[in-house]
Amino acid sequence: MKKKLIGISLMVFGSFANAIEIPAVPGEIIVKFKTGFAKNFHVNGLTVNREIKLAHESLHVLKTNNGLSNFQSLLSSLKNNPDIIYAEPNYIYHATTDDPQFSQLWGLSNTGKNEPKGKAGVSGADINAIRAWELTTGSRQVKVAVIDTGVDYNHPDLKGNVWINEKELNGKPSVDDDGNGFVDDIHGYNFAVNTADPMDGHGHGTHCSGTIGALHDNGVGVAGVMSEVTIVPVKFLDDNGSGTLEAAVRAIDYATELNVDLMSNSWGGGGKSQALEDAIRRASDKGIIFTAAAGNSSSDNDKAPSYPASYDVPNVVSVAALTAQNDLASFSSYGKNSVHIAAPGQNILSTVKGGGYEVMSGTSMATPHVSGVLGLLLAKEGRMPHEVMKERLTMTGVPVAALRGKTQTASRIDAYNLLTDTRPERNDPNPHNWKVVTLDEVFQSEHPYKENTTMKKIVKVAGAKFIRVKVVKYGMESGYDYLRLTDAKGIAVQKISGTGEKYTSDYMEGDTVTLDFISDRTVNGWGFQVEEVEVQY
Repeated sequence: MKKKLIGISLMVFGSFANAIEIPAVPGEIIVKFKTGFAKNFHVNGLTVNREIKLAHESLHVLKTNNGLSNFQSLLSSLKNNPDIIYAEPNYIYHATTDDPQFSQLWGLSNTGKNEPKGKAGVSGADINAIRAWELTTGSRQVKVAVIDTGVDYNHPDLKGNVWINEKELNGKPSVDDDGNGFVDDIHGYNFAVNTADPMDGHGHGTHCSGTIGALHDNGVGVAGVMSEVTIVPVKFLDDNGSGTLEAAVRAIDYATELNVDLMSNSWGGGGKSQALEDAIRRASDKGIIFTAAAGNSSSDNDKAPSYPASYDVPNVVSVAALTAQNDLASFSSYGKNSVHIAAPGQNILSTVKGGGYEVMSGTSMATPHVSGVLGLLLAKEGRMPHEVMKERLTMTGVPVAALRGKTQTASRIDAYNLLTDTRPERNDPNPHNWKVVTLDEVFQSEHPYKENTTMKKIVKVAGAKFIRVKVVKYGMESGYDYLRLTDAKGIAVQKISGTGEKYTSDYMEGDTVTLDFISDRTVNGWGFQVEEVEVQY
């Protein structure tokens, strides 16, 4: 793993016309004295912060608390001091990959400025991959079946991580050399047209595979969550992206018989199928994890299940999509009870067929992030009971305000936390301590409301730590007209649409909630009425 400078930038000026950004700890200088530390050493604006004791010598860290405006003059004076051998900024180094497009992979390392479409993001709102790689980058002993449109197994960023069935590769053509019932399945199988070639003619499966396991440090393209993994291409979706239940069941059964460790499933649709559920359950019984995309219909899976993500089977992990802005993607389905975790899923750069790279969005892109992180856990600790794995997955996630009421623990997956079983503190309100506060004036629309209506009300309750809204009644065109709730930090926490009565919103941190009612120019409904909020102090 190569090293690359990242972190807080120190502006260094010299003979160049432009400033050169060299990341370093702000205000810190590492010094080596010629004859050890001089007790009478003094430079205005600098203090000795700590000693670095090494095997054969000691260094000292000097720190300025007067800001960085005079940092360069302080550094220059130290370099010219006859009692000092050298003085240099406390540079920041971190492990990363030698992959040209790594800087655009905000899902792995979000700088706030590296979303491929150029939108400003939230620094650190990622899966914490770089820190996790200090513990493990994966293992080729971990087999992940990508059940999708196939995989471009010749892609330069994937070829080294794609499964090779050695018995079939070295066996006789048109013979089932390994006796698994499939002839010449060297890299997997194609259940869309029943051939032994799972080559991707669409691009979707290759994109998912790159997020899971694009090679690191190979000088091309991107990097996957796992540097080492065995990706098993299992194609059941055709080159138009469609597949049958029959093909899906056969694909899952094939991967189960191969005893893969994890199946990554970025697909959905159709009604509830017992055949599909049974196939997933057989995989569960063999200890195989089944990650699944929650769906892209912006709907609540608790109320309108999306399959296969909504099957109540122990091995199923349902995944919602997060944006680089640390928000639930507008297209992502969700479910407080049925969706387990959220992961980066909007504007994700990864591999595609023909050796290329493209940006895609969807819970399809979020799912392989989770597959890869769970693959790291498998590489580090091996298989564990599904209930243990899922509890750890959800409780080690980083709390995200915008996910409250959207996933089981309102969390974004964190690879480092998962690998170390680090559980962030969850600042949740006591369910028994809510107090009602009546609004000074009822906030309501006309009944029925008019087209192109916009209304806003800011409710502030001094001293409140948590706040939530009580909606007496609402009736709006579902998905088009809505009441949006925004917290004190300006994060949109919830949109209320459709119809209902006596509804209590998700809670928000802080003493303020902003209510915005927005309608379009088509169907009108009854509207809404809000008389109270509830708070905790």
